[in-house]
Amino acid sequence: MTQRSEENTSRTEAENSAENYDTIADAAATADQPMPYAELGLKEDEYLEIKNLLGRRPTNAELAMYSVMWSEHCSYKSSKKHLRKFGQHTTDEMREHLLVGMGENAGVVDIGDGYAVTFKVESHNHPSFVEPYQGAATGVGGIVRDIMSMGARPVAVMDQLRFGDVEHSDTARVVHGVVSGVGGYGNCLGLPNIGGETEFDASYQGNPLVNALCIGVLKHEDIHLANASGAGNHVILFGARTGGDGIGGASILASETFTDGMPTKRPSVQVGDPFMEKVLIECCLELFHSGVVEGIQDLGAAGISCATSELASNGDGGMHVDLETVLLRDPTLTAGEILMSESQERMMCVVTPENLEAFKQIVEKWDVEYSVIGEVTGTGRLTIDHNGHRIVDVDPKTVAHEGPEYDRPYARPAWQDELNANTTADLPLPLSAEEIERDLLKMVTSPNQAAKNWVTDQYDRYVQGNTALAQPDDAGVIRVVPETGRGVALSTDANGRFTKLDPFTGAQQALAESYRNVCTVGAKPLAVTDCLNFGSPEDPDAMWQLVQAIEGLAEACEEMKVPVTGGNVSLYNSSGTEKGRPDSSINPTPVVGVLGVMDDVTRANPSGWKEEGLAVLLLGKTESELDGSAWAWEVHQHLGGQPPRVDLQAEMALGRVLQALSNSEEGSLLKAAHDLSAGGLAQTLVDSCLRYGIGASIDLSSVARTDNLQTAEVLFSESGARCIVAVPEGLVPAVEAAANAEEVPFYRLGTTGGDLLTIVGADRFDPESETEVEGDLITLDLEALQEATQATLPKHF
Repeated sequence: MTQRSEENTSRTEAENSAENYDTIADAAATADQPMPYAELGLKEDEYLEIKNLLGRRPTNAELAMYSVMWSEHCSYKSSKKHLRKFGQHTTDEMREHLLVGMGENAGVVDIGDGYAVTFKVESHNHPSFVEPYQGAATGVGGIVRDIMSMGARPVAVMDQLRFGDVEHSDTARVVHGVVSGVGGYGNCLGLPNIGGETEFDASYQGNPLVNALCIGVLKHEDIHLANASGAGNHVILFGARTGGDGIGGASILASETFTDGMPTKRPSVQVGDPFMEKVLIECCLELFHSGVVEGIQDLGAAGISCATSELASNGDGGMHVDLETVLLRDPTLTAGEILMSESQERMMCVVTPENLEAFKQIVEKWDVEYSVIGEVTGTGRLTIDHNGHRIVDVDPKTVAHEGPEYDRPYARPAWQDELNANTTADLPLPLSAEEIERDLLKMVTSPNQAAKNWVTDQYDRYVQGNTALAQPDDAGVIRVVPETGRGVALSTDANGRFTKLDPFTGAQQALAESYRNVCTVGAKPLAVTDCLNFGSPEDPDAMWQLVQAIEGLAEACEEMKVPVTGGNVSLYNSSGTEKGRPDSSINPTPVVGVLGVMDDVTRANPSGWKEEGLAVLLLGKTESELDGSAWAWEVHQHLGGQPPRVDLQAEMALGRVLQALSNSEEGSLLKAAHDLSAGGLAQTLVDSCLRYGIGASIDLSSVARTDNLQTAEVLFSESGARCIVAVPEGLVPAVEAAANAEEVPFYRLGTTGGDLLTIVGADRFDPESETEVEGDLITLDLEALQEATQATLPKHF
């Protein structure tokens, strides 16, 4: 399609003349005119600061821009003071592979051979509660455009989903909509969904978490940044037309608590078109490769307000825009609505006059509509006119990057000590084989621990043919260099229960698990992205949780030498409940994604064994750590105590063992590898057997004897820095030698084979005979177990 023409004029002359413009001159002449700042989510002191910056009251359009750009979602005004800790804990050594860090649309990491990977995770939580399908779909679309705007081809997506109680009457509505939206948008784009998590907890009932991640591939020289430089260069908006959907959507929805009678209306959620986005991807890639784009920015939250102010703020001059040149789906939109619309599948770029014709030829080839809406100036100001009326004249930095920064009060919650004192010490540990089997089956068939096939089978995991591993394996693995097999592994993890018990430790546990998963498949961890999902920053309890989590994650990243490249903060995940209570907000959920690199993805280790007669080995030390565990929660509905201790040095030592075994000259020595996390060894053994339908005979006596544990503690403990591996018998000494070299505890558990999972428990003292008796035998039929675990979610939904 060509640039805007007579027959597709945005508004009729009658409509133009009918709009009651609030111009810069009007604002200067009516300084005391009341403005609806509160209705747009601004506090009084924020409004007064805007007046001070402008030297007058803002126009309606300026007020709209500041309201969305100064929202919590866009400005990070409550968190950016603390987010600086990530930079403070990033050393020169950690920057070795970092090509683009925090502050851009996404981080970029060097993976060798001239290739780079860009990846990022973001939230679309509140819109996904209001309208689950479109909220989730446009969450995927938005993160894909972030990756695309860096100059990369998107190659895979992942998702982290948290829903309310499975028994609640509204949960099915949200689950069906979100899962369909994630799958529908990603599948239509032709992007494999290679991993993630799906969990349920009543704390997320009114605030489901929909965190979407995308990863893209590019050459070093293809990196593009979001800035508008070069006076006289054209500013072009291209892609879908601007409509009324999503006006103030993500930016306002994600910056307010859902409270009855709240002053801010719930705005409309964006509507996605994945087929338009697919065309936009190909169009942008050709624009990049042709060298006709100087700077580019996707349009997500805050729409044109965000794109124009950020491009201008990042550039070396200013920008002027004629808003009437924007192509509209709805010609009745006012200037303020055009600025605030969050219509999807739109991009804004800067093109030199010399390259304009080449730009036109490319976008017309892809049948993508565009309009030249303005130009880069040397004024240092962002000015916007609508039909000749000057409605915006601001310093773009004050809109995009110099918004308010709060030092919110925070304090350890009054209820925290009581929660931590309520340990699992008084919970009855199962002793007999019958009791252990009962608890094990109840745990592994619970909605959180059971198979997620009902969800993940709705996603295409293998489209494009480059997927080496995907869910339910420990990490997703994608080939990015077909000629050599070089690829990347990616895992995203979070544990809301651990983080509620101790936010500092919980955030470190999320990093440790994600790091461990990447190592388990055989990759070397390089970098981190995060999505920090917390309650209201105006609640000192929730703010304390956020600060503690950031500090814990920043310190752990420095110790593990993996830099945070970017991410997202999602606050106000609370439902209007009374502040200061344990249930005032969601379980704090810091999602941590770790990216690793592999020289050859064909060496990636699956999470289950495909052969009989393999030796099953446990690496890592088991402690009696049941607080916050899946066993405590699913069997006893108990949450309290302290989360498992984090030993980052032990995690890195285990990682080095796994990498050495996976990257020997003969290829990977491991036939299978699976980390131990939620559900402990019991869950890992079940997962590993069910992955390919091959059983195992397991004896826990050596672990129990060495670590002085009971059978239930060995099975259900969630100590970190542990995994199981399966290798041919002849390679057991090689694994033991590698473990010994890094001082990682090593145990022989048993052998794969058959259609049963049999577990011999620890020897135990019999009080009746006052003697030690041999451990009980637990026998689980794989076919029945498979049927039970796969039936859990369909039964509820």
